[in-house]
Amino acid sequence: MKVGIFGSDYQKDKLPLIQRLFGKLEELGAAIHIKRDFYVFLTGTLGYQPTVAGILDRVFDLDIALSVGGDGTFLKTAVQINRQHIPILGINTGHLGFLADVNADQLEETLEELFHRQYRIEERMLLKLHTDERTFQGYNFALNEVAILKRDTSSMITIHTLLNDEYLTSYRADGLLIATPTGSTAYSMSVNGPIILPLCDNMVLSPVAPHSLNVRPLVIPGSCTLTLEVESRTKSFLVSLDGRSEVFPAGIRLTISKADFFTLAIKRLNHTFYQTLHEKLMWGTSRIVK
Repeated sequence: MKVGIFGSDYQKDKLPLIQRLFGKLEELGAAIHIKRDFYVFLTGTLGYQPTVAGILDRVFDLDIALSVGGDGTFLKTAVQINRQHIPILGINTGHLGFLADVNADQLEETLEELFHRQYRIEERMLLKLHTDERTFQGYNFALNEVAILKRDTSSMITIHTLLNDEYLTSYRADGLLIATPTGSTAYSMSVNGPIILPLCDNMVLSPVAPHSLNVRPLVIPGSCTLTLEVESRTKSFLVSLDGRSEVFPAGIRLTISKADFFTLAIKRLNHTFYQTLHEKLMWGTSRIVK
């Protein structure tokens, strides 16, 4: 099995876990390939020289990809995988971990399951950002959310919103999030957006600090197309795709729709999203202190 390793360069205290990962993969007979920047981090900063079959740059010939880090690392891995139809397993060395949901104490057991083909693959919906005048520099897709935000400490912006070419509303707020089901437990959740099951075909519109209290998050079908125009006193605003931000001029028309491909996420057979809610958000757990 060809396994690709992707990771972040800020987890200096995670070397023991990384060594366990490589040791188990070698034991299982994996052909280990590693992303170049992560390899440089391991060999240079950490002084660890893993045995690898190859270094990954742009085009990957892999059976699976392992994302070693938190949810942010998983998002970056998805960008690098792009359309290459390679499933990703998230190994959590971060904190909350909705995408990277395999914890350190589950590492060896999960890798055994992978090599015995005991896992399932979920197709995770992405959003596509399109503009007529210009394009988002680089990868214009988002696994979590597209965020339209005011810049720094400027006054709120107005986001005129059309749904399938029909006027919906004009949000006066600090911003607007358009989230996928995967992203419903990320930035959108922090502004009181609803949690959506990962395999649903929906988008959720969640305003950020809206001026009017009667403006609430809205769930729409994934088949819808959103068209946005932004007014701003500073004549500009931020567009962020999974945290990758660019400044756009006010008045430009943004179109957001469902992408024509999916990110493939590897999940354990004995683990469900409901269990993740129990573990990460403490749902179903009594907090009564006697």
